[in-house]
Amino acid sequence: MTRPAIDETHDPLRTSWSESANGHGCFPIQNLPLGIFSVAGDTPRGGIAIGDRIVDLKALAASQLLQGDAQRAAQAAAGPCLNALLEMGAQGRVALRKAVSGLLSNPDQRSEIEPLLITQSAAAMHLPAKIGDYTDFYVGIHHATNIGSLFRPDNPLLPNYKHIPIGYHGRASSIRPSGTAIRRPNGQRKAPDADAPLFGPTQKLDYELELGVWVGPGNALGQPIPIGEAGAHIAGLCLLNDWSARDFQAWEYQPLGPFLAKNFLTTISPWIITAEALAPFRIAQPARPDGDPRPLPYLWDDADQAHGALGLTLEVGLRSKVMADAGMDAHRIGRGPASNMYWTVAQMVAHHTCNGCNLQAGDLLGTGTISASTSDGLGSLMEITRNGSAPIELPTGEKRTFLEGGDELTLTATCEADGFVSIGFGECTGLIQNGGIAL
Repeated sequence: MTRPAIDETHDPLRTSWSESANGHGCFPIQNLPLGIFSVAGDTPRGGIAIGDRIVDLKALAASQLLQGDAQRAAQAAAGPCLNALLEMGAQGRVALRKAVSGLLSNPDQRSEIEPLLITQSAAAMHLPAKIGDYTDFYVGIHHATNIGSLFRPDNPLLPNYKHIPIGYHGRASSIRPSGTAIRRPNGQRKAPDADAPLFGPTQKLDYELELGVWVGPGNALGQPIPIGEAGAHIAGLCLLNDWSARDFQAWEYQPLGPFLAKNFLTTISPWIITAEALAPFRIAQPARPDGDPRPLPYLWDDADQAHGALGLTLEVGLRSKVMADAGMDAHRIGRGPASNMYWTVAQMVAHHTCNGCNLQAGDLLGTGTISASTSDGLGSLMEITRNGSAPIELPTGEKRTFLEGGDELTLTATCEADGFVSIGFGECTGLIQNGGIAL
């Protein structure tokens, strides 16, 4: 898979005259993620995060400061969704990134650009794109092993896991940006010793720590994407929390897989961290353990194995209402590397389309829960508490097996590499409402 170029926009010595960007934990000038925002009820439009501010791309497109592909990209991002920009592919993103990086780093441009900046705290964030389809994969091998061990101790991984990237089609209509409240869903659950199921709110509300993959240019129906060309179809990444009702899931998932247990809400971080911003943080895909099968040729690319993974650390924080009322920070309940993915993003794309399935600009793929091999890096409460049998304790002395009303769950991610400025993804946050969904 072709690796995006490292260029002047990644220079660790480059700084911005917009002072909040310098040393910013997520959005220094080396990041420049894409999103959709609005202010005071205005029409949503495209923006680029820089420190604690946003470059208004609609205003920038009207300023006549851009030319060529950069101007066309800004115009494509001026509307209420980024689909047109994503469809342009890397050429438009690269041109816009270079132009904006130059404008934000050149003090001579400050007087012209600063009026186009919006304070992030004054803006509302929206979904970056109109999502036509959402597919959730299951590429976190430690998560798959841990979940399998709870129900199949002697055979945690099913025979197909190491041969194909497992996935299922989720519900695009219920994807929402960070900050959306979670209403406890209703559904059927059945205790193992019960004669019949019960209907009501879930008793086992959980989170799932995932990455979201934004699709750029799509492919025509009937024309697979070869793994070596998958990079041209990947626009960038975000954080993704696929909220899960574990008691519903246990009752309904056989034989067709998740349904009501998953489709009530999926939360994503609002910024697309572009493939270009991620270029310095590409690392080799971890070698498969001895004895594991080599993927079939359509899933294997030497270049992808050499730099198809990411030097990216994921974290999960939980804050109860008691903690929030006391002004306490979230308690970290998980931390681990994204390299725990058994399959690469390119392998996900190649497998998704190998049968001729067409992806479209703005489609979203989830990686599935990413857990580490150690207990401090698990990506769901189902694993951490062993399906509720081993509660965790919060700093206040409160205990949790699954999420309760008033709990706030936050996902974060940081990319680091020697010789480069680290970048972050922003937050992916959801607050559990005390009340459930009324019928």
